[in-house]
Amino acid sequence: MTARQGGTGFIEMETADGYTACLAEEVPVALTYNGTTQAVMMASPLDLEDFLVGFSITEGLIADLSEIETLEIIAHEDGYEARGWLVDQTASNFTARRRAILGPVGCGLCGIDSLEQAVRRLPVKAGEATTMIAASTPEQALEAMRAYQALHARTRATHAAGFWREGEGIVLLREDVGRHNALDKLVGALLRGGIDIADGAIVMTSRLSVDLVQKAAMVGAPVIIAPSAPTALAVRQADEAGITLVARQTGRIGTFTHPRRIAG
Repeated sequence: MTARQGGTGFIEMETADGYTACLAEEVPVALTYNGTTQAVMMASPLDLEDFLVGFSITEGLIADLSEIETLEIIAHEDGYEARGWLVDQTASNFTARRRAILGPVGCGLCGIDSLEQAVRRLPVKAGEATTMIAASTPEQALEAMRAYQALHARTRATHAAGFWREGEGIVLLREDVGRHNALDKLVGALLRGGIDIADGAIVMTSRLSVDLVQKAAMVGAPVIIAPSAPTALAVRQADEAGITLVARQTGRIGTFTHPRRIAG
């Protein structure tokens, strides 16, 4: 099998039987803060500045974008380093949820060291959000996502997280081989772009596991839309955090929590 670079985020490979396949890249990305590695995640080598910012916020390492003084992306032979330098950061921020192991793409809770961290109490930042969406929006948003998934269109192997605003549609989207990475990248892009997360809905292409709900709760996302059923724990934590959780199950769209944000 031979390979040649096919563009950022994917490579073209010639298989043993002569077929040319377009495959998503998956590389180690070290997330470091003030010279200390907090996590090494397997991810797509795209939008890594957004990834570092989003991960920092959704994992509770920082409370505000202004706490990152500088950031840079360093390419290494075996992967990338997303390096952030923090303002007045203390060691306690790193020990609370220390993640210094390799994180696979299928799990967003790897490396925690207690049961309390896995099912932690979430902030209710979304509770007071007045965002409303039409009853038809979930189907429209899920359908609209396809047109923006350039990497998935080539590889059929990546997830996406998009931001839907009523009257505008999908205004921003990020892709990655990992669903929680895609969400972190979207959150980072929204924050860096000055877009208020409380003004719209997060739309995922994956099932809703509890790690996605936890990340959304950390930034006050009021609505999450997904194409497949959530887990029971994801529903319980979304309810606790004041998030409206909408997902497709057995062929229909269902609103699992806080239906007050669905007009009509």
